[in-house]
Amino acid sequence: MKIAVLSRNARLYSTQRLVEVARERGHVVRVLDPLRCYVRISPGEVEIRYKGKALHDIDAAIPRIGTSSTFYGTAVLRQLEMMGVYTPNSSDAVLRARDKLRCLQILAAKGLDMPVTVFGDNPDDTTDVLDMLGDPPHVIKLNEGSQGTGVVLAEKRSASQSVVEAFRGLYANFLVQEFIAEAKGSDLRCFVVGGQVVAAMQREAVAGEFRANLHRGGTAVAAKLTTAEKRIAVDAAEALGLGIAGVDLLRSKRGPLLLEVNASPGLEGIEAASGVNVAEHIIRHLERHVGKTPKRA
Repeated sequence: MKIAVLSRNARLYSTQRLVEVARERGHVVRVLDPLRCYVRISPGEVEIRYKGKALHDIDAAIPRIGTSSTFYGTAVLRQLEMMGVYTPNSSDAVLRARDKLRCLQILAAKGLDMPVTVFGDNPDDTTDVLDMLGDPPHVIKLNEGSQGTGVVLAEKRSASQSVVEAFRGLYANFLVQEFIAEAKGSDLRCFVVGGQVVAAMQREAVAGEFRANLHRGGTAVAAKLTTAEKRIAVDAAEALGLGIAGVDLLRSKRGPLLLEVNASPGLEGIEAASGVNVAEHIIRHLERHVGKTPKRA
């Protein structure tokens, strides 16, 4: 099988692991910077080139598209899809997950429980919008932030209004959520591949921090999930059309709450904490769908 990994940096741990495992299993794999791909669009013709050479005979593509290259990266992925290339995460699925507001709207429509969320655009409506959410603390987050960036905890109503005004002043899209105090700075990352949770870890925030992201100094250990937690993680990935997803949950008094879904989840933290070869699960998933067995197991 010929596999393309769409990644801006071939030296990243996740990219290296996918390449390593794919080659160990006898596949041909190549890392492609999506920003170096360019396409020709015309009726009845689908063409994509990379550094001056046409790309063809690719069986599967694994998108590792960061937030800064979402628009162009998903356009390249869409072109590969039009060429018949299999991808576990389609361009539309990546876009659904990347937009936090759209993602939550889709998941709420499926009946998946989550922290209460509000949003509004006009400054005249800020007071009523916050009234819809209830008393602080409030979590205010940018709509397309990642790794904990653009997320603010406002402990007083006046602080919530100030942060909202600041984000509006930057013409940023944002949403406001209820703060789940009983989570105590801890969350769950569930790694879903092909409709199954293959690994899970519990992340703990450092002292004085409410965000449990590893990029924020948080720590992680292997987690044992309940049946309900596995179910909500799988249902969330399925609702968004993601074959590969990192689903973040909070443990609350009312049960597991869906926090976010990541379409390009990192492998380093989850593999280290769980001891699971997640990269192999991903490559095996491609093998099952493309129908091409490796030259050697």
